[in-house]
Amino acid sequence: DLAAHPATATHVATKLARHFVADEPPPALVEQMVKTFRDTEGDLKQVAIAMVSSDEAWRAPPSKLKRPGEWVVGMVRTTGITQVDPVRFTGGQELLGEPLWRPSAPKGYPDDEASWIDGVGRRLDVANNFAERISGMSDPQAIIEDVFASQITSEVKQAVGRAESRQQALALLFMSADFQRR
Repeated sequence: DLAAHPATATHVATKLARHFVADEPPPALVEQMVKTFRDTEGDLKQVAIAMVSSDEAWRAPPSKLKRPGEWVVGMVRTTGITQVDPVRFTGGQELLGEPLWRPSAPKGYPDDEASWIDGVGRRLDVANNFAERISGMSDPQAIIEDVFASQITSEVKQAVGRAESRQQALALLFMSADFQRR
């Protein structure tokens, strides 16, 4: 009965689109997902397929601010580092307000930009610290070419290229909107 209620389709579609696409997802995308939910009697796999198949989901530039956990994992994965200090890693996440396995509420960590935007200054501290430790092992130009290819704007490429040091270039890359958004 709950799955068949019309409000359920709207609620589920909106939550999925907010999480994966934008804090304010395109209404046409949500409606398409609602229709799929109703047509398939709540088949979430089909709703997800409808979302990722929709042009509406990809039309706008990435606008979701990565949560702290996504961002720190992204830095590690992007640089190819395979050995990290787990205490330092989880300490960084805690500093950013997202302690590992300890959400502040039963519904988990918030997923909207307003909840995380105040921590951007702390992200800069974490990015600088991480860049300092790995600057001898990671080349920011190689990361741009090998990992991001055409997904980095020319402004970010230019800023990274003009950096005074490899550490500064890495920190600029990690703090760029291109890296902060998904």
